[in-house]
Amino acid sequence: MKKTDIRSKVSIFTIILLAVAARLIPHAPNFAPIGGLALFSGANYKNKIALFIPLTAMFISDIFLGFHKTIPYVYVSFIIISLIGGLIKNNKWQSLLKASLFSSILFFLITNFGVWATGSMYQKNLSGLIQCYGFGVPFFRNTLISDLFYTFSFFYGYKFLSNFVFKKFRLLKKA
Repeated sequence: MKKTDIRSKVSIFTIILLAVAARLIPHAPNFAPIGGLALFSGANYKNKIALFIPLTAMFISDIFLGFHKTIPYVYVSFIIISLIGGLIKNNKWQSLLKASLFSSILFFLITNFGVWATGSMYQKNLSGLIQCYGFGVPFFRNTLISDLFYTFSFFYGYKFLSNFVFKKFRLLKKA
């Protein structure tokens, strides 16, 4: 196995492990790394790996947190968000901001639709759907903030760490 393959697998494993840890430690409701991770994975990895990373982080942490009726809606939203990440052509803050905002809105719409469709709290009509979205708005704030925070953290943290590691290896080779 090549050194680059090993480094790539270690990187993927580390990213998944960090995302699982961030979901498991106490945090504000809907303040989680998976939206930012899905965008990052989609932008930086090939198709299957881009989907594998956020879904694996979700699945492992859901083993500990529990599964619920809206899981399919949550997972589908992260699949779509990973695909959106694949459309990011550069790491400029404007592109990341737009992708993160769009992803947060998409997650909100899909998952709250799932709450309405699978739950019994709301009437199964337009009024019930609107009520469900209305009651979801307070949670949207944390989703939006966490998606922005983790999107920028993953993209620019990765860039910083990559530059740091490459510089370190160059210095070691010169010595």
